[in-house]
Amino acid sequence: MSRRGRGQVLERTRCLGASHFPSSIITSQGCPVFRYSLLLVCIAFAHGASADDRPNIIVFYTDDHGYSDLSCQGVFDDVRTPNVDRLAQNGVRAVHGYSTAPQCVPSRAGLLVGKFQSKFGVESNRMPLDGFNRELTIAERLQNVGYITAQFGKWHLGPGPEITQHGFKYVYSQNSQAAFFANINTAGKDLPLGRLEPDMYHIDGCSLAASAIIDRHKDDPLFLYIAYRAPHVPLDAPQYYLKRFPGKMPERRRQALAMLSAVDDGVGLVMETLAKHHLTKKTLVFYIGDNGAPLKIHKFDAPGGGSGWDGSLNDPLNGEKGMLSEGGMHVPFVVSWPDHIPGGQNYAHPVSALDVAATAANVAGLEAPASEFDGVNLIPFLSGQKETAPHKALMWRWVSQSAIRQGDWKLLRGGDREYLYNLHSDLEEKNNVADTFPEVADQLRQQLTNWSQQLEPPGLATAGQSTVWNEYYDFYLEGKPAKASTRMPRQGKKTDPASTVNSWLVRSGTL
Repeated sequence: MSRRGRGQVLERTRCLGASHFPSSIITSQGCPVFRYSLLLVCIAFAHGASADDRPNIIVFYTDDHGYSDLSCQGVFDDVRTPNVDRLAQNGVRAVHGYSTAPQCVPSRAGLLVGKFQSKFGVESNRMPLDGFNRELTIAERLQNVGYITAQFGKWHLGPGPEITQHGFKYVYSQNSQAAFFANINTAGKDLPLGRLEPDMYHIDGCSLAASAIIDRHKDDPLFLYIAYRAPHVPLDAPQYYLKRFPGKMPERRRQALAMLSAVDDGVGLVMETLAKHHLTKKTLVFYIGDNGAPLKIHKFDAPGGGSGWDGSLNDPLNGEKGMLSEGGMHVPFVVSWPDHIPGGQNYAHPVSALDVAATAANVAGLEAPASEFDGVNLIPFLSGQKETAPHKALMWRWVSQSAIRQGDWKLLRGGDREYLYNLHSDLEEKNNVADTFPEVADQLRQQLTNWSQQLEPPGLATAGQSTVWNEYYDFYLEGKPAKASTRMPRQGKKTDPASTVNSWLVRSGTL
């Protein structure tokens, strides 16, 4: 594959095997019958109905989706995402958009609650979800004020029967690639809450179900959380998507591109459904990745599509899923809301998935104090009303790693290792300048230490990392050759947060 130039025109290829998708999904065409629509509005008001001006809110959330794998990012010419590109053209591409963690469960918990997940004890995939279950999700908050809420695709925050307890009226949730837990089908028809065997590709099913809910509730305010399991392994794109990418490339790369093409079709279908009901300008849309792609260092093109590299790429960022280097948490991040956010922007200030809940609460008119969220309402910043950065600093803690970004400076800690980077001049994190700017490192370290006292349990890691994690740091951050046997470390059995991290946290927060 070759790096592509910005602004390259991409040719639209219609899905060969999914005739249930409209052929015009890229165009987001709306119904032109203005007079008929006006008549319906007049009739509605004549019968005492009142218009609900609160916006719809849609969150597209992808899974192990590397930074470079949107064509609007301008990195590679093999990826084709024309519908997401259109979102960016009509809104904002956040150049420095971040997830809340470099792993699936904590990043999803942080997104939905709007608080940094280590504050309620959900630090990694293997930690209990008791803290999450005690928190209010943005879906609950919105449902409580009359929003119709729905969850599609990957949940990963507890058993399927519990999803409705977290504020979602409708569920089309993916337990595995072949099984769903749902109370609706792809036509939006009600079902008893339970296991559902889908009759189509899982990405297409999520898209159709979401579109059907829009059709069903076109007159109600909507909150849709569409969390595609793509391009996460197991890689399972059907032939009608694989045929879109006939060139010579690793098979895992082809699979990832095909799965992302299916996601892009889904984005197009949802946006076209909104346009059909004249809801485009009334809908705030986010498109965000949950963490970086898992490269497994070697990007081994293993046959079968099982565990290993998922075929996605993080270029030009350094590192991968499971690391607090840029490649692990610097993700695709697009926001669109016509007439509220000027289109065609490349927004340079750092933003976070934590901002989704705070933004949604604000635009929906919720009376929730800002102190209940760690994120901020992005609309004044993306609209140009405020020219300052949304965040004074962004901070993370994940297992033995922690990081803080303030302006162009980033301090990264991995156990007893420490790195300082100026991301303006060194986005690829190749030049550790901690010895050159010790006062900057000291100041950022102190901020990170103070912040860590709010976490559960408090403190930062000081002990050395495991051998496997050290091999990843050696390869990505020290420039040492990779060992052929290197594999991503696995978490142990589930246990309570305190015992899990007791060996690597200093509870006093001192360093």
